Formats: sequence, structure tokens, C-alpha cells
Amino acid sequence: MVKDKSFYKMLVFIALPVALQSIISLGLVFSDNIMVGNIREHTEIVFAGVTQANAITTLFTFFIKGLGGGASLLISQYWGKKDLDRIKTVFSIIFTIGLSLAAVITALIFIFPKGAMSIVTSDKDVINSGAQYIQIVCFSYIFYILTETFAVMLRCVEIVRIVLVTSIVAFILNLIGNYIFIYGNASLHIPAMGARGSAVSTVIARIVECLIMMTFTFKIQKRLPIKIRDLFRHEKIMWRDYVKYGLPVMAGDTQWGFVGLFRAIIIGRLGSQMMSANGIADVIMSLANIFTIGLGSAATVIIGKTVGAKEYDKTRKYSNTLQILFACFGVVLCLGLFFGRGSLISIYEIVGGTAAGGFAQATKDLAKTFIGIGAFTLLGTCYHATCFTGINRGAGDSKFVFKVDMICGWLIVLPLTFLNAIVLHAPLPIVFLSTRIDQCFKWIIAFIRLRGNKWIRNVTR
Repeated sequence: MVKDKSFYKMLVFIALPVALQSIISLGLVFSDNIMVGNIREHTEIVFAGVTQANAITTLFTFFIKGLGGGASLLISQYWGKKDLDRIKTVFSIIFTIGLSLAAVITALIFIFPKGAMSIVTSDKDVINSGAQYIQIVCFSYIFYILTETFAVMLRCVEIVRIVLVTSIVAFILNLIGNYIFIYGNASLHIPAMGARGSAVSTVIARIVECLIMMTFTFKIQKRLPIKIRDLFRHEKIMWRDYVKYGLPVMAGDTQWGFVGLFRAIIIGRLGSQMMSANGIADVIMSLANIFTIGLGSAATVIIGKTVGAKEYDKTRKYSNTLQILFACFGVVLCLGLFFGRGSLISIYEIVGGTAAGGFAQATKDLAKTFIGIGAFTLLGTCYHATCFTGINRGAGDSKFVFKVDMICGWLIVLPLTFLNAIVLHAPLPIVFLSTRIDQCFKWIIAFIRLRGNKWIRNVTR
């Protein structure tokens, strides 16, 4: 274990705000689910529609995280060299790519909302319900990608608190907006909009979040002086570097988004009860995985900074300590989630029972079973996910991570899920386990990879 106190200070300094920011961002989704789940009419249909629509949003989110992950690899290593010009150039690259794609996706979903929903489910009622939601919420994509690209750049130069602040503001605005727009407000002459109200609230929250982030970046922070013109910097050699080192990260995360989308397509063929139970389990599982995200982000910066500074002995020592911490967190999260799953699901029991418009007891029981299965897979997830997204990526080993993810996602997870769900008609818990089966063995791959030296790659110029 590393004894240097500055290591642990940096780990906490970066990981904690990122984890809290992730909790708040997930809380935004969680509050949407709770409030939509409290709509009295056709609860499971409406909830399933929002859940399946969010599968499309999740695909977009994975792309953004991959785009930012590829940039984090380069920016963190250049931060170790204090090369601010190259950092701005990398930021300009992901800004250009992200904004262009967000505009195209937003336009397509707005014009063809039912077409987008028909990708993830064949249930006509769920399609109609989800289309009303996604046709509005798609406008949040542009503002979300702007916020995330700025956040990635700031996080890699060790500015993290502003991301937490903007997330808190967005959460509060979304919560207030949900109450106003979902259920209506007579004094403001706003009618009840149901799921569409949740989408409107999300868009407003994302706009304000983006404005705060941009104001801070351009007007307040001084660590990385940046101007509007820096958004359009161009350097061919850096584009080539991003394609070579960053693109595998972006492709890796994006392909997992597609894997998630295809899983949603399969689940969307198994009925609204399966869709609702899986939606509940996914949100709660994501909540349990929050600190993994924070530790991974911190590890990227810490490892990337040492590699960029060519302090390779320190890189290996830091890696060994991080792996121990990752494994310990896995045990704690596994136990906490397994024994606390009943209390977490009870949050959804606000109205309780189909007669009151709530979820059927069978749906909640199924979700509890799913979370119990997912809790044990967290033992592997917390270790390998943080190694791959933190240590390996920060050290420039993104191509290896991409290969592992591609093999596991397309040759193991999806075929097995399809086989159990569509061909064998296996029990639903078996189908759910199939969607997470790779989490049970990828930790072995991560452990073996980090025992050698091939994972350390300095990619700076």
C-alpha cells in the first residue's frame, strides 16, 4: 500500500466530488422514475415507456462518456507535462465531435419518436407512451454533451467542485420541475403533463446546468485559461492521436451502449412487468455503482499524470494500491446492496398495488430478485471496471480494454441473453443474470493484465 498522504488526498479530492456528482445525476433519473411511477393511471405502461426511452438516452450517454474517456487519457497525461495548449486542442476535438452528433441524434428522434421507441419495444402502448417522453427529452442531449465535455476537461486538470455544484442545481431544478409539470400546478395555470412533464423538467435542468458550467469555465476559473476561439482549435497531429488512443475508448464505451440497447430490445419483448422490474433494478444497481465511477475517474487522472511525467515506478505502486481499494469497495457494496435491496425497492411503493395505480407486487418481487443477483456481480464490477476505466485508460492501455469489452459484449452477453430470453424462454431471473454474466469473470482478465508491464504507454508528444 502507498504511504504517501498526497496520493490519498488526491484520490479523495477527485473521487468524492465525482461520486457525489454521479449520485446527484442518477438522483435526477431516480426522481423521474419515482414521480412517473406515482402517476395513477396505467402506471406500469407509462413507467415502462420512460424506462425503454431511457435505454436510447443511455446509449447516447455511453457515447458521451466514451468521448470524454478518450479525452481523459490524453488530457491527464498532458496535464502531467503541463502542456496546456495540447489540452485545449484535445478539448476542441471532443467538443466538435460531441456537438455534431448530438444535433443529428436530437433531430432524428424529434422527427421520428415512435420509430425510435419501436427499436426497443414491440408493445404499442409502451411505444406511444415512450414517444411522448423522448420527443421532448431529446432536446436535453445537446446541453448535456456540452456540460460533460467541459466537465471532463476541468476534472483532468483537477478542478472538480464546479461539476458537483452544477449537478446539485440541476437536481433541485428537476425535482421542482417534476412536481410542477408532471402533476400540474393550478396557481401557475400549468396542466398535468404526466411523463411529458418529466421530460420538460429534465430539459430545463440541463440548460441551466450547461450555462453554469460554461460561465465558470470561461469567466471564473484561471487554472486553464480558455476562450471561445479555443473551441475551434485545429491540429491534425492531435486528431490522429485522438483517433489512435482516444477512439478505442470512445468505441469501447459506445459499443457497450449498443449492447445495452440490444439488451433493452430483448427485454422489451418480455412484457411490461419485465421492463418495469428491470428498470427499477438498473437504477438501484447504478446507484450502488456510483463510487466505482468516482474511483475510476480519480484513477485515470492519478495514473495518467504519473505516466505523462514518466514516473513509472510510482505508476505501478499507485496501481497496486488502487486495486486493493477497488476490491474492498466491491465487498462493501455487494453486502450493502444485497441486505438493503428491500428498503431501496420500498421507495417505489409510494402508492402500492395496481388498484391504486402503482406497481404490482409481482413486479417489485421480481425487481428484488434481480437486485440480489446484481449485488453479487458487483464484486467483480467494482474491481475490473475501475481497473479498466481508471488504471488501464489512464496508462494509455485503451486498445486492450476495447478488445475485452467487444469480446464479452458481442460474443458472450448478447448471444446468451438472446438464447435464454427468446429461444429457451428461461425464467426471467436467468435472463437478467445473462445480461451481467461478464461481470463474473472480467476481474480475472483485469488482474492478469496489470501484473505485467504492457499496460503502461506514454502517449504524449
